[in-house]
Amino acid sequence: MAVKLRLQRHGKKGKPFFHIVAADARAPRDGKFIERVGSYNPNTNPATIVMDNEKALNWLTNGAQPTDTVRAILSYTGVLMRQHLQKGVLKGAISQEEADKRMETWTNDKTAKVESKVSTLVKSKEDAKSKSLKHEREVNQARLKAMTNAAAEASEEAAAAARPIAEEAAPVAEVTAPVVEATIEAPVVEAAIEAPVAETPVAEAPVAEAAIEAPAVEEVPAPAETPATDVPAENPEA
Repeated sequence: MAVKLRLQRHGKKGKPFFHIVAADARAPRDGKFIERVGSYNPNTNPATIVMDNEKALNWLTNGAQPTDTVRAILSYTGVLMRQHLQKGVLKGAISQEEADKRMETWTNDKTAKVESKVSTLVKSKEDAKSKSLKHEREVNQARLKAMTNAAAEASEEAAAAARPIAEEAAPVAEVTAPVVEATIEAPVVEAAIEAPVAETPVAEAPVAEAAIEAPAVEEVPAPAETPATDVPAENPEA
């Protein structure tokens, strides 16, 4: 049975996530596998790789064939370097101590390169952010300056437009002022204020005096003028 080290796709659309598995070459890509030896996430920068080097080296030693992508991943993680050194130890070209020392040196250099790349990416990201903030600050200052200049120009134009109106309104006020004074000092108003209204009393009317002084008893004739002896004279039998 031919065994291959290959990728098994996971994740959602547009953001794939892969498992590195040892599977039968006749099995589907995302089908049944024998053993999982690592994972690969290309969505980060740099890509996140988690690898069990001992399992991967064991499968390579037993004849498993990696795909092109998995071969690049194994080279990046140092599995192929370790396989090369182990072949030298088996042939007697180098000792195991020398192989371990070379592998440690290679690992340190690789780690330094990865950290340098990460720091460079972080620095470039910070520089881009700082540049963007600086540009935005400059744009805001220019916009504020333009708004201030526009407001000053509008104020000057309003003042210039209001100056001729004020100059034309001044003579009109001077002409209308005497008219108001003449209206206040008119003789009609003075006559109306100084007219003696209460000089003729109502109680001195001649009709009221006649009504009060007329004797009421003189109009009735006195009953005492008729003789008392006239009553028996009407009776001849008396």
